[in-house]
Amino acid sequence: MPLPSRKIRTRWLTALVAVTTLTMAVAPPADATSAQLQSGGTLAYLKQISGNHTIAGQHNKEPNSNPSQYTAQVHDITGKYPSLWGGDFLFAASDVAARQSMVNQAKLEWSHGAVVTLTWHMCPPTQGSSCDWAGGVESHLLDPQWTQLMTNGSDLNNKYKARLDEAVPYLQQLQNAGVQVLFRPLHELNEGWSWWGGRPGLTGSAGLYRITHDYLVGKGLTDIVWDWAVKDVDVGSFSSYYPGDNYVDVAGIDMWNANFPSGSEYQALQNAAHGKPIALAEVGKIPTPAELAAQPRWTYFMVWADYLKSANSTADIQNTYYSDRVLTLDEMQRG
Repeated sequence: MPLPSRKIRTRWLTALVAVTTLTMAVAPPADATSAQLQSGGTLAYLKQISGNHTIAGQHNKEPNSNPSQYTAQVHDITGKYPSLWGGDFLFAASDVAARQSMVNQAKLEWSHGAVVTLTWHMCPPTQGSSCDWAGGVESHLLDPQWTQLMTNGSDLNNKYKARLDEAVPYLQQLQNAGVQVLFRPLHELNEGWSWWGGRPGLTGSAGLYRITHDYLVGKGLTDIVWDWAVKDVDVGSFSSYYPGDNYVDVAGIDMWNANFPSGSEYQALQNAAHGKPIALAEVGKIPTPAELAAQPRWTYFMVWADYLKSANSTADIQNTYYSDRVLTLDEMQRG
């Protein structure tokens, strides 16, 4: 059943306080229980809006010293702010050094009522904390190296966990601040452009996702909302890269070979996700209101950084941001 109209819908109430997780004051569908609303949280909110509304999101890539530049561009174009802010731990030395600035921005965006999602273009465990894109993030492990990576207690396995340790203090800061991060590690793991991707099954990329999940949860990071994402290639492969229902909260697709998912991609992601909320985790071309109405289960879209202007006209952006189906930040604040 649809949510009430935009004019009477109560906005999402968020508070950055030390004692609680995200709560909401969203007018419920008629069949929602008060217990569902009281449980609150990012994931509960995504489940609630699925089929009715889509959160407008914007990614902010390097430099991490300026971690909201593309969000600001959205406001310049539309007079509105996106209701999802995306950041990245990144890989270049200058951006690794500025991770605290990015995390501070994440806290600020959350305090303003935005959903926060973080990606990590991670350097391989065969290299240091920072690396180049080509030959670093965009590299390949040999099969024996991969086997070692997946073997608990091995040198590369330990180095990978040490790499994860680099993010732990930042994720802990966010958890302590009440920020429920939509964390999207090892994204596009069904394609081999990155060192972590392109290996199907639990001995491959899906298994590495499990290691990532279990290690971070074991570090006490229990408020993360796990956002698993594939790329729009080889629709039949999606399930081969799915780490399992206990490891995924939200399933996303990154659209780079097409502007918007085909019907088969839309259905394949839902099939792989087993009823979990789905998202357009990366897009270059902003989806139109008509496209979102035709595929209503997308809970958020996130336009990728500079593609905001390079792939979209002002009219395109405004048309989507002014749509009654699309939720912008002003509708998710206290009020």
